[in-house]
Amino acid sequence: MTSVDAHVLPSGQDLDTAIAEGARAYELDRQHVFHSWSAQAQIKPMTIIASDGQYVWDGEGTKLLDFSGQLVFTNIGHQHPKVVAAIAEQAAKLCTVAPQHVNAARSEAARLIAERTPGDLNRVFFTNGGADAVEHAVRMARLHTGRYKVLSRYRSYHGGTDTAINLTGDPRRYPNDYASAGVVHFNGPFLYRSSFYAETEEQESQRALEYLERLIQHEGPSSFAAIILESVPGTAGIMVPPPGYMAGVRELCDKYGMVMIADEVMAGFGRTGEWFAIQNFDVTPDLITFAKGVTSGYVPLGGVAISDKIYNTFTERAYPGGLTYSGHPLACAAAVATINAMEDEGMVANAKRIGTDVLGPGLRELAAKHRSVGEVRGLGVFWAIELVADQATREPLAPYGGASPAMNATIAACKANGLLPFANFNRIHAVPACNITDAEVAEGLQALDAALTVADEHIA
Repeated sequence: MTSVDAHVLPSGQDLDTAIAEGARAYELDRQHVFHSWSAQAQIKPMTIIASDGQYVWDGEGTKLLDFSGQLVFTNIGHQHPKVVAAIAEQAAKLCTVAPQHVNAARSEAARLIAERTPGDLNRVFFTNGGADAVEHAVRMARLHTGRYKVLSRYRSYHGGTDTAINLTGDPRRYPNDYASAGVVHFNGPFLYRSSFYAETEEQESQRALEYLERLIQHEGPSSFAAIILESVPGTAGIMVPPPGYMAGVRELCDKYGMVMIADEVMAGFGRTGEWFAIQNFDVTPDLITFAKGVTSGYVPLGGVAISDKIYNTFTERAYPGGLTYSGHPLACAAAVATINAMEDEGMVANAKRIGTDVLGPGLRELAAKHRSVGEVRGLGVFWAIELVADQATREPLAPYGGASPAMNATIAACKANGLLPFANFNRIHAVPACNITDAEVAEGLQALDAALTVADEHIA
């Protein structure tokens, strides 16, 4: 366990004072805060009293290397001074304004985003976060096509609002799914746990596309408004699509008149070593949803990047949707500063290099060393470590949708060795910030090595 050396936090606050404030915050939290995705009486949430760069400090004053990106959104790390200053400057100038009025921060944010999207996705509709971006993208697709049904893959996550959670393909959907949202789920490519009995990436891609087209045909091609796909599925397991798959989906959309929506809420803004993950596959969708990394989570912001084809549907016809805080000045100022910092400091290129030269090779070395690792996979600073009880049978170390004592012990070992991980079911995700250094990655890999030794001990 790595503790802070000094008695003063990076903010200048006395450590003991911060710990005392954290204890009071925890007490109030348990009295008054209702936590998401949780049985309220069964949780003991971690208190965070400070953050700086690649690190956070917990309620006991322990310094942890943040390999979680929180919920995979701190793409530029914590407390980046340029973004903190931009938020303060915007607050002094124009804290808020209604969305029908032009404001400079929103206009500049839209320009910077449009410059980085592929193809002709040159207009941006701003939302408060990723779920409502997905809601509005689907609404646009339905109005554009005059159709209702939407295709979405299993092993996906699209958000917690009504349409978004019904689009989601993981167990969080189950209690909210009444089969009335017009969503048709399908199996996407995932060679390690192939639904198509494939032995190669080429087979997986081809068979997944053939299956998808048959499903479209059987469900009625003229009934589908859109297909929505995470360009690289995130929470579901960071399963990079095999070569040709995303291009094949684009061809099916064109063939059957469907809108292609790329969900970039988690994978966008540098995380895969490109501004948008879809750019790894040389494919241009009709709509892109984004959030998280656009401001590094400093102020909530999301949006939909819109192609000319979709935009033209609403040039003379009113779009029936909006939000009170669409394009909020503080959020957009944070986005401008975040994008400019990423550009000026070469963070996207750094993420690509880290994935290719440091993090990817390091994780593969760990996979070769530890019998609890079934597979590692990813791009940039977006990686998953698939933990198994048996490498031959690929039995997961925790069941799909559940936990296990072995996984709990492994996660605890990460924290005991100074690492804050992102974990889901039988996986640990290595998802640090785009501006992480080689030395910080090495520190994280060392902590993972120790934690995986604990996982190994839980295998018979």
